[in-house]
Amino acid sequence: MGVATLFLAGAGTGLLAGGTTCAATQLGLLTGAVSGGRAAVRPVGAFLGAKLVSHALLGALLGLAGGAVQPGPRVRGVLLAAAAVVLAVFALDLLGCGPARRLLRRGREPEHCRELDHRREPEHHREAEHRREAEHRQEPSHCQESGPCQGAGHRPAARAGRPAALGAATVLLPCGLTLSAELVAVTSGSALGGAAVMSGFVIGTAPLFGLIGVTVGRSLRALRGRLTALLAVGLLAAAGWTLLSGLRLGGWLPDSGGAASAADSARFVRSDASGTQIVTVWALDRGYRPALVTARAGVHTVLVLKTRETRGHTRAFTVPSLGKDVILPVTGETRVDLGTPGPGRMRFVCASGHYPGAITFR
Repeated sequence: MGVATLFLAGAGTGLLAGGTTCAATQLGLLTGAVSGGRAAVRPVGAFLGAKLVSHALLGALLGLAGGAVQPGPRVRGVLLAAAAVVLAVFALDLLGCGPARRLLRRGREPEHCRELDHRREPEHHREAEHRREAEHRQEPSHCQESGPCQGAGHRPAARAGRPAALGAATVLLPCGLTLSAELVAVTSGSALGGAAVMSGFVIGTAPLFGLIGVTVGRSLRALRGRLTALLAVGLLAAAGWTLLSGLRLGGWLPDSGGAASAADSARFVRSDASGTQIVTVWALDRGYRPALVTARAGVHTVLVLKTRETRGHTRAFTVPSLGKDVILPVTGETRVDLGTPGPGRMRFVCASGHYPGAITFR
């Protein structure tokens, strides 16, 4: 495909389906980009600009070096767990006090938190704090409305650098459709083609990311007091979900049990003329069917993954224990050689960690 065709293919994927899936994975980073200032448009622009640059560079590398630089499922699981921690820190920051605010280098802490720390500070520290507050009250009104004065030197750069750094970090948290775009970048065979498809994908997702970023930024300014706690609770729930996805992707969750039905095992497991065991799993937009299946251990096994107009996360299929990622076509059939598994449970999951399943070998 030509560079223009690759760009349009990436943009179409991002615009039609990639925005929602990537926003769900990268919400924590986006929230961090817009929660530090009074205006949301500028940090959202810096976030998206840095995201475009980092993904274009990744696309160029993928085009040159194939899949060698693509992190494996367990590395991505660690990154998702780290993203969950970031989400939790931002949620605690919204709740108002303590280490989270100091970690994120917010301005002044809420009054009730300051009073607790005030009692523990030496006298000369309290006098310095009083002087800083007096200087702050004497600042021109335009400085108080727009944040620190421009004479503060490094502060505006710090505020601009944070959204850019978080936007660039999104390259470490790919959703299932991002992995699909990365596969196209790999197959392009050139740095220019890889950069084109990844740039197109980011530009396609940009309208939704911009809308979410501005909305979240305005909400963080408008919601104060008790209502802010509701947003914090929502972020904590998202942190829990992201952590769970990361643990699934890494294969680190304890075995939750669950049994495959005898009917599903009989219907989706068979042997061909050579004696190879064939396990068939359908990848649907919202999960796998069957999600649980039982097969014989000690037999050469091939997993057949089928799709029919499937466009969700499940097209990026991962077997954590094998370190194997497979990008499925929208419609088609893909065969994955599982070797000769011994007794035990081989778990699989979509590449974003949302839809799990398992084959139990007995």
